[in-house]
Amino acid sequence: MTVKVDQPSEAGEYDPVMQTLLQLLWGEGFLSPGGAAEVECLLDGSTVAACRVLDIGCGLGAVDELLITRHGAQSVLGVDIDPGLLAAMTRRIERAGLSRQVTTLCVQPGPLPLPEGSFDVVFSKDAIVQIPDKAAVFADAYRVLRSGGHLIMSDWLRGGTGSYSSEMLEFFRLEGIAYNMASMTETTAALARAGFIEVEGELRPLITERIGAQRAAHFVDNWRQMLVVLERGELRPAHLKARKPTSRA
Repeated sequence: MTVKVDQPSEAGEYDPVMQTLLQLLWGEGFLSPGGAAEVECLLDGSTVAACRVLDIGCGLGAVDELLITRHGAQSVLGVDIDPGLLAAMTRRIERAGLSRQVTTLCVQPGPLPLPEGSFDVVFSKDAIVQIPDKAAVFADAYRVLRSGGHLIMSDWLRGGTGSYSSEMLEFFRLEGIAYNMASMTETTAALARAGFIEVEGELRPLITERIGAQRAAHFVDNWRQMLVVLERGELRPAHLKARKPTSRA
């Protein structure tokens, strides 16, 4: 199967086998890495407590359940283009007794049929990578947020802007879904153009602010060199375990 990286589809679709595999890896109801722990990490330093949340690319709904039960959201609307995923999510939410707090909406690629200013938080976990027009989705997220609202998202970004390597193209082929990848610089710039402020994600400006340009440049050079020796095998991270033998009488 050939994945057309230059002209991919609007979004990927997970077949039942892939759904089963991903849930075995990340937990029941999760389709992207990290499961509940990654949601916890993503929300570190932020809050959705008492918030009206829009989840773009909600999948099977385990994240949305967590946003209510563990993180205190007032309500969550999960949107996705895959009706099969949404049907499974609806069953999950009904079993959890959360149907009044968590709802779903099947949408088409393009602007969301939602009024502006209707959410406190727009949330997305590893879904926007499948959307080619980043500028449009960020502009729409900005539109549906209330004044002072927050965008909280994780995504798969690419390093650099050159042609994909043969290894990356083989990964796309094996993965079997479209990856519409932007770099961190492109993503933060698109968010700023949409109107967002206090865009966090690119660490270098924050590091420079905290420790100064000279020290920041030193550590960047240091870590780049670390990658070289890691790739050559001269420096190897390792986890070690051992057991003290049982005493003999």
